[in-house]
Amino acid sequence: MNGNYPEPPAIPRQFRDPHGDWWDKQERRNFGEPLHEDNDILAIFSPHRYTHAPPGKAIAQLLMFAATVYGLYKAVQLVYPDMPAVPKEYEGGLDRELGGKGALLAPEASRGD
Repeated sequence: MNGNYPEPPAIPRQFRDPHGDWWDKQERRNFGEPLHEDNDILAIFSPHRYTHAPPGKAIAQLLMFAATVYGLYKAVQLVYPDMPAVPKEYEGGLDRELGGKGALLAPEASRGD
């Protein structure tokens, strides 16, 4: 007790009955109900406490999801073709076309030196 003020239990509002007959339905609170000292932490808009899965089960589910995605990746990698077509072959290669031995060189005046 802080002076004459009552100290209500520290129960987060998210755990109260959402369908109850509350005066303030959004905050799940009745008129005249004393506020807890940590009302900002216990109010409905405070960070939620997730109680639907214990930490061990949540980690196991996360690892199973990662393994499933990796397995799907590997399955697609096995089935997906490496190249959609065979590379084009040029008779004698592209040596002459790319300026190699036997290529026709540009005249000295047009080189821009």
